[in-house]
Order: sequence, then C-alpha cells, then structure tokens
Amino acid sequence: MSGYDVIVVGAGLAGLRCATRLAEAGRDVVVLEADDTVGGRERTDVVDGFRLDRGFHVLNPAYPAVQRWVDIDALALRRFPVAVGVRLDDRLVRLAHPLRHPLSVPETLRSGLVRPADLPALARWAAPTVLSARAAKVGPDRALDETWDRAGVRGPLREAVLEPFLAGVLADDRQQTSDAFVRLLVRSFALGRPGVPAAGIGALPAQLADTARRAGVGIRLGHRVVSTRDRARGWHVGIEGRDAMTARAVVIATGLDPSLDVPLPRPRGLQTWWFAAPAAPSRDAALRVDGRRQGPIVNTAVMTNTAPTYAPRGQHLIQATCVMPSEASEDGIRHQLADIWDADTRPWRLLRCDDVAGALPAQNAPLRLRRSVRLGDGRYVAGDHRDTASIQGALVSGQRAAEAVLADLAR
Repeated sequence: MSGYDVIVVGAGLAGLRCATRLAEAGRDVVVLEADDTVGGRERTDVVDGFRLDRGFHVLNPAYPAVQRWVDIDALALRRFPVAVGVRLDDRLVRLAHPLRHPLSVPETLRSGLVRPADLPALARWAAPTVLSARAAKVGPDRALDETWDRAGVRGPLREAVLEPFLAGVLADDRQQTSDAFVRLLVRSFALGRPGVPAAGIGALPAQLADTARRAGVGIRLGHRVVSTRDRARGWHVGIEGRDAMTARAVVIATGLDPSLDVPLPRPRGLQTWWFAAPAAPSRDAALRVDGRRQGPIVNTAVMTNTAPTYAPRGQHLIQATCVMPSEASEDGIRHQLADIWDADTRPWRLLRCDDVAGALPAQNAPLRLRRSVRLGDGRYVAGDHRDTASIQGALVSGQRAAEAVLADLAR
C-alpha cells in the first residue's frame, strides 16, 4: 500500500494546478484520474483526422490565472474575431467590437439591431465593470433578465444578439444567471480575445500535466477512486481493481460529485454537434447566432476558419451548440444550420454529438465568488464550483485548495 502526503482525485484543471502547487512546496503528491487522459471536461479527441473538443470550448488569455500559470505562446492559440454574425430573416449582420474595429460602427448602426437608446442602456449595464471588476462585486446582485430590464437593455439587441450569444456561454437560455457573473465575463471578453489551442483544448491540461510532472507530481491514469475512508493516521483511498493508497490529506477535484457532503450548485449542460464539410459555408471565422431564434442552436462556428489544424487538409469542421436539455434531431440541426449559413448541409458528415450534462456549474444570484475548499475532516474540494464557472475559476480553486492543505499540514 503506497503512502503520500496528499492524494488529488481528478486530473482536470483544478486538480493539476492543486497538485503542482503542493509539489512545488515539497509535498509528496499523486493525482489519480479515472479516465485514460488528463483534462476532465477540457478534452480533445481525434476522430477521422478531425480534432473534436468535448463540447465547444474557448480559452481567454485575459484571465489572470491563465496569464500566471499557462504558457499561452506554447499553445499556439488561434483566436476568434471579436465579432458575432447574426442571421436575420432577410440578411446577415456582423457586429464587431467597436474599439478594436472602429470602422464597423456604421454597419452596426445600420443593422437595425442597435437603436439609439440601446447604447446608453448597454453602457450603464456593462461599462462600470469593464473599467473595474470591483463594480460587479458591490451592491445587490440579481438574475440577468431582471437587471437588463432595470437597465433598459431590451429590443432586438437583447433578443437577437445578447440572449442567444450568452446562452451558449452560460448554458442558460432563460437569463437566470447572476448578473454580476455575466458582467465579469463580459469584462474578460472586452479585455481579451478568446481562441483555441492549435492542437485542441486538450492541449491546455496536457501542458499543465507536464508542468506538474516536472514539479514531481505522479499522475496515474485509469485509477478510478471508489472510496475515501478516514483512518487513525490519515485517509485510506480505495481504487477500482488496484491496491489502495493512503495519504494525510485528500483533494477531490472531480467536478460536481453528488456523493460529497457539501452544498454544490446544480450543473448546466450543453450539446455540441460536429460536422465535417468538403467546403466551408463562409470565410468568416466569427461565431454566428440565429437572431430569429428559429431552432435549438444558440451558436455555431466554422472552426477551421480560426484553427485549420482542427481538420485534415482540404476539409472543414463546423460546430453547432444547443442548451440542454435538448431534443434536437440531426435533421433539425442540419435545417437550422442551412438557414444560418445559407448553405447546403446535405454533403456535411456528422462526426459526433457531445452531450455534456455538467458543462459548468450554475452561477445563480447572489453570486458567491468564494466557496470553502475545506470539508473539515482532512479532505478538500477543488473545481470551478468553488469559484467562478470558468477556466479562471478552476485554476484558482486548485491553487486555493493547495494553500489550504499546506496550511493545515503545517499545523
């Protein structure tokens, strides 16, 4: 039976960051991962030569935790345009970031989606937090739809652009998410330009795992933890089909685990459809939404317009994302995609449909930016459900869990 200072259960972003910090502090630590690769939700599979992320993911380099603990240059980030295409009944409108693309402002004003009263309302809602994150952390917090109503954010800008775009980001098509959380998210989009690693989102946890190994962390794949039992000298960790291990402390970083005796936010889910196409339906790399709301798709993108590495040479990859629960059929998805892209989708080949029921934890109002990582019995918990539902939150929670373990072991 092997003994360690700390066992970390789960090799997702939070678990890997936690283990690295512990090892850098001189602790003997091992990560036990049930899957055959690291990453948790941040995973990339190769299917017929196409790189398919487990659901549609983007990495925002503006996140402070990413800037601190990730080598962004090494990921060869392929960045999306800071813009969104909106399919309307009679035309396609492209709205771009006004500060980064000032020449796009006349097109935005001519689109009919932005009325004269909309810009002041939008500024009242978002500008204070864009200028300072503290603005989202003070004062009462309400559900997004109620705050938009109070700020006067309504009409086509809200219904045809903001609602479908954010539904795909938040896995919430009813705008019940915390307004404070959404404003912090909008701030990160305003300051950064999200993208995908050239090798897929799985390259992010792969890099973190390499960093952890260099720090001295042992990572054991295919090790499914089935029990944690408190013993006189620490924790006894049972592993399916393998010898048990012991440790002075255990960090559980496996996502929203219902077996934990700790209040957890409920998960929100997203469904992503992946299609291979012999030709791209558009040269535009911007995310596209259906401003008419005529189907379950909340966003779609030609991934290979941003990252050609996601497909074999001469092929293209298109993603379409829906909010779960979803009863979408392949025929229905193809029909809506044909409308959104104004393209014949019959030659497109369905590669996979990902149902990610636990895509992210719900962030309801009032927002809690910090939840305890201590279970109070020598076990700890890490994951974006302890902080914010994001890559930022996952990394920060792993760091916080490690610091708690180090402080307690020192005592």
